[in-house]
Amino acid sequence: MQSEEAVFVNRLYDLAEQACKTGKYRFTGFLGLHEQNLLLKEQQNLNFAGLTLFGGCDDADRRMARFGCEELCGYEQPFPITLLRLTPRSQKYADALSHRDVLGALMGLGIERSCVGDIYIKDNIAFVFVVDQMADLVCRELSSAKHTTLDCERTEALPDGVGTALREEVFLVASERLDCIVAAVFNLSRETAAELFRHEKVFVNGITLQGSRTAPEQAVISVRGFGRFRYGGVESVSRKGKPRVTVWLYE
Repeated sequence: MQSEEAVFVNRLYDLAEQACKTGKYRFTGFLGLHEQNLLLKEQQNLNFAGLTLFGGCDDADRRMARFGCEELCGYEQPFPITLLRLTPRSQKYADALSHRDVLGALMGLGIERSCVGDIYIKDNIAFVFVVDQMADLVCRELSSAKHTTLDCERTEALPDGVGTALREEVFLVASERLDCIVAAVFNLSRETAAELFRHEKVFVNGITLQGSRTAPEQAVISVRGFGRFRYGGVESVSRKGKPRVTVWLYE
């Protein structure tokens, strides 16, 4: 019996081959970091079908894979992603909404996790990427999250500053090793950071790497349970030869 990972990878190849045979685009649902890691490790063998990834905005964590391209299919087709805005009907009496509150409300509608992309919250208003085919259902059926009544509507774009790296910080690190940088950014011991890498809880541009690797500049580094940041590279070097590195933290 095949493992879930093997079944998933086989499904990717099926979609790629379907796109080539039919000349029509094929899409996955939203993929989590582990699924993207599996996909990206097969990327070289899947590029024949014009593989691209997108999650609704440039810095999205959860992304769809699209198989097909204009050269192969003869036309261009956008990703089937809709952005929804969930607004408390009365902000004065609304609970402070969290990512978990909004996701729980969506799952309560019987929607599969692969139909929901990233969730952002700003000023207690939630912005959610969903697959196109689920947008009408969510707008019609989602009436509350936690104990807060919501109005749901489609919107064209995220507000400025939402879904992007906002806060710049500089850290003094022992080296540009990935585990050193993760330890500094999240105030962890080197051993704890190394454990996260060993248990494949750190993703660098969607791929798991060894903590001993040098951090690639402009890489987005996601650490399960802690957050994510974009690595900007070495800003300067201390008198003792230690690099000062710049990162942009996602909030």
